[in-house]
Amino acid sequence: MTDTAAETLSVVVEREVAYPPEKIWRALTEPHLIEEWLMKNDFKPVADHRFNLRGDWGTVDCQVRAIEPNKMLSYTWDALGLKSIVTWTLTPTSAGTHLRMEQSGFRQDQQQAYQGAKYGWQRFFATLEQVLARID
Repeated sequence: MTDTAAETLSVVVEREVAYPPEKIWRALTEPHLIEEWLMKNDFKPVADHRFNLRGDWGTVDCQVRAIEPNKMLSYTWDALGLKSIVTWTLTPTSAGTHLRMEQSGFRQDQQQAYQGAKYGWQRFFATLEQVLARID
């Protein structure tokens, strides 16, 4: 029996954010806010909705897999030969929210994509926090 989880890599970014889950949820699900911290998009917070993220370097084809308002959002991320899954988890804390993002499904031969995602998500998180500080 093979353990497929051992055969793929995941990028995980976790932060304590000083905002309630409802505010972070808006930044994760409202297209104009997603565009400010991630990419242009046609996202809708609806299960099975297919959407695109569009950056200068190309397009990411996505599909909403699971959605639990203010708690969890999961979607596929298919770009440049990488088929992965991005899952956001929001857990309320006394100081705000524990925000966790995991992008899973990097094959061992996708080191460049994996390293790029590790770098990219750190940048996206920094920009996300700026957007959160600005919105009401």
